[in-house]
Amino acid sequence: MADPGVVRQALREQRIETPSWAYANSGTRFKVFAQAGVPRTPQEKIADAAVVHRLTGVAPTVALHIPWDRVDDYAELAKYAAAQGVGIGAINANVFQDDDYKLGSVTNPDPQVRRKATDHLLECVDIMDATGSRDLKLWFSDGTNYPGQDSIRARQDRLAEALREVYDRLGPDQRMLLEYKLFEPAFYTTDVPDWGTSYAHCIELGDKATVCIDTGHHAPGTNIEFIVAFLLRAGKLGAFDFNSRFYADDDLMVGAADPFQLFRIMHEIVSVDALSPAAGIAFMLDQCHNIEAKIPAIIRSVMNVQEATAKALLVDTDALAAAQRSGDVLGANAVLMDAYSSDVRPLLRELRAEMDLDPEPVAAYHRSGYQQQIESERVGGQQAGWGA
Repeated sequence: MADPGVVRQALREQRIETPSWAYANSGTRFKVFAQAGVPRTPQEKIADAAVVHRLTGVAPTVALHIPWDRVDDYAELAKYAAAQGVGIGAINANVFQDDDYKLGSVTNPDPQVRRKATDHLLECVDIMDATGSRDLKLWFSDGTNYPGQDSIRARQDRLAEALREVYDRLGPDQRMLLEYKLFEPAFYTTDVPDWGTSYAHCIELGDKATVCIDTGHHAPGTNIEFIVAFLLRAGKLGAFDFNSRFYADDDLMVGAADPFQLFRIMHEIVSVDALSPAAGIAFMLDQCHNIEAKIPAIIRSVMNVQEATAKALLVDTDALAAAQRSGDVLGANAVLMDAYSSDVRPLLRELRAEMDLDPEPVAAYHRSGYQQQIESERVGGQQAGWGA
């Protein structure tokens, strides 16, 4: 059986990064519903993220998205974050919103557009230098909609050339996280459509390039834990973007659609002792809270990851290994199901109390008055977000 002390220590050391854009007005392609109290500046996003960390104790960094979080002085922004009790996490590039990128960014047939896109990626590395960030996260919407629109092979060559230039610019302690997405907005070919494409480019680039798994970016029925296990074995799993999907890239709260899948993913992580920050895997949220209150939803998402992790830590690994060696199919499955069926909420409440945190973070947020405070203070100005 799992050692209770080991389980508690692992949960105490867990780190989950929250995204700045989740605090802003974000949503579906149909409509973005604005909410009162939404941040207007990167500083206000960081302040909200700091509240989440103070209530959960395990969310000490916030990811930025450029240009959504552009400021004049990034070193000063990092100092502001530190004063709030958090740090700047991954820097996310944006090469998908400009009109110039209609036919792609780094894979565009126009060399001037490719230059513009690559320069933005290099700018993001400059920002990493100023903020002390370790990770550059790249997602490309590049692709084609029609057969014959462009050369599939040439686009891969252009992608490789841009990635190489950016990779060579990284500092010794910086990494590149290459995300993938099955489709959208490119429907015939997507230039980085799956983990295999991302993995192949990362292998070609070198040790500082790793794959980022967005749990919403797969075809229905995809066995994501297999991808996790494979990339762990290859030493190429750099990060997760946690969210949930029912149909496509829904960006719902992690654990909302299939909490058992989240448990299975975390089991693969725990089984090779890759949970601790020292293992180098960034556990990040990437979600859009369109109809639900933003800060409580982010707190609940952090808690969902904690619960799945706690269950994964409770797996009786000796019994599981014994059943697997003997070919006991039902016995092995039962070991996993016993852990998954465990109610870990009392354990997590006790752990939070030991960490001098409120055992119920969402309830604590509602009692704090913070929501009422930001709704009254954040009047006027332009709310952060994007229209639809």
